[in-house]
Amino acid sequence: MSDQETPRETLVVASKLKNYIRAKSGMNTAANVMDALSERVRELCDQAIENARGDGRKTVRDRDFS
Repeated sequence: MSDQETPRETLVVASKLKNYIRAKSGMNTAANVMDALSERVRELCDQAIENARGDGRKTVRDRDFS
């Protein structure tokens, strides 16, 4: 799947993130945070994919995010 075909949907559970931020800080979370965080998650995943490919694997592992 090319980058153009990759869905640009939200990759985080909004309610869980909002609950975490409120519990940790007492702060609210703006709606556009989900888009920004999803984009950051995509970047991390893209790098992990490249790390796995570089090791000749077809499975992304936790260590690929380091």
